[in-house]
Amino acid sequence: MFKRRDKRPAWKVVVDVLYPKGGWSRAFQYIKVRLKRLPDPPEKVARGIWAGVFTTFTPLYGFHFFIAILIARVFQGNILAALLGTFFGNPLTYIPIGLVSMQTGHFLLGTQLQSETRRSFIGKFLDAGKDLRDNSIAVLRGEPVDWSNIVVFYHEVFFPYLVGGIVPGMIAATVCYYLCIPLVRVYQNRRKGALIAKLAAIKHKARRKADRP
Repeated sequence: MFKRRDKRPAWKVVVDVLYPKGGWSRAFQYIKVRLKRLPDPPEKVARGIWAGVFTTFTPLYGFHFFIAILIARVFQGNILAALLGTFFGNPLTYIPIGLVSMQTGHFLLGTQLQSETRRSFIGKFLDAGKDLRDNSIAVLRGEPVDWSNIVVFYHEVFFPYLVGGIVPGMIAATVCYYLCIPLVRVYQNRRKGALIAKLAAIKHKARRKADRP
């Protein structure tokens, strides 16, 4: 009943994910408008944004919404703002976010990427996913398994990413927090003023109508 009538081919789905209809600028404009219309105080909205942006610097893909909600609840931030804040992470930003987080993590841990694997950042993700898929099938069939790529992924990507994402995540989230407060406050005040003016105009019109003979 709710399915699309014009079923999109696989390549179209991928293109729409990487580049939404109307462009990323339009998507960000929509998010900005939604943020400004939230009824909570600007500080609460900003705390939600902080939670969402910080979450995008974690390697727990697929769980960002849940993590953002949890952090927003802890800091008493707006839940919807937290969900909108996770859009800070998108196909255009995930790679630089991941690389910065990993480099920071290796620096803090005193380790470095092992060049002998000759695999890129994305390649290690793909290798780990292949290991997970192949070994899951192997376990069901009673065949031997090999988790070496997942071990490499954990030590060279996941754990450094998890540790290293804390510092740049807090910096980016805090910047967004302080940028968000005045923007939301100005918009809410302007919106409140427009609503008051509109209500006054309606009352004035009704009064004039009532005074007519």
